[in-house]
Amino acid sequence: MTSLLRPQFNTAMKEALKNKDTVTLATVRLIIAALKDRDIAARGQGRDEGLDDAEISSMLQTMVKQRKESIRMYLEGNRPELAAREEAEIGVIERFMPKQMTEAETAAAIDAAITETGANCVKDMGKVMAIVKTRYAGTIDMGKAGQLVKDKLA
Repeated sequence: MTSLLRPQFNTAMKEALKNKDTVTLATVRLIIAALKDRDIAARGQGRDEGLDDAEISSMLQTMVKQRKESIRMYLEGNRPELAAREEAEIGVIERFMPKQMTEAETAAAIDAAITETGANCVKDMGKVMAIVKTRYAGTIDMGKAGQLVKDKLA
């Protein structure tokens, strides 16, 4: 399977080098390093092609979440300059992420998954979340989706 995201990382890194954009360059290098780590882990599981675009998008979402948590901690620690750096990195990472689903789109996707699985109680949450994660990885905030599924099934 050919990845559409991988070439974008290399192109962005070349442009950042050419434009002397240190934040973008450092962030793209972090993305590429994380991707290589996960590719190595995938090869260990017999997946020689590495991560697909959905898994890469999920990895990018995780990177954004980590930075948001860092921002919160930096602001609590009165380190606004470090929080600003994390915010800039989020901006770079989000350029590679697919457009996120709106709350209405998320609710509709969850309703469809609930209907498809026949889920009717919180015990069925795993089945619903499996479908949501498979179909919408990278375009839906899984934390918010999990809470929404829980609320709908409660």
